[in-house]
Amino acid sequence: MAKDGARYNINGREFLIIGGAYSVDKHYRLRMGYRWFPDEQLTDEEKDMIRRSVEGHGNREDIILAHTCPYNNLPIECFMPGLDQSTVDESMEQFLQEIVDKAEYNTLYCGHWHTDKVDGKVHILFHDIILLEDTKEQ
Repeated sequence: MAKDGARYNINGREFLIIGGAYSVDKHYRLRMGYRWFPDEQLTDEEKDMIRRSVEGHGNREDIILAHTCPYNNLPIECFMPGLDQSTVDESMEQFLQEIVDKAEYNTLYCGHWHTDKVDGKVHILFHDIILLEDTKEQ
């Protein structure tokens, strides 16, 4: 399992890992007795560690692998109809926005949104598959 804030050098490319996102169905899961993970989002300490790591790396990243996307890339077309968006914790998206605003990076790949979409350097993946060798040209 990849560790949040860790860097992995794979085939000459460096990948920064940033997991975590809010589950909009958290209360439903709890009410129904389904699994929910209290540590689904990064703690403030983990975020601070990642900030220091990015700064210590010269604010330069090859590829960022994140669970969710930066705030400015939120795919609003994927928001659940009928869900009061004011109840959704967007702190992970805001944190990622902070990171991408400070860092120079080639590409950020994420999932979470159950859609396939490219928005600038942010690639949201659901069905799409990106081969490692395809990341070299970006």
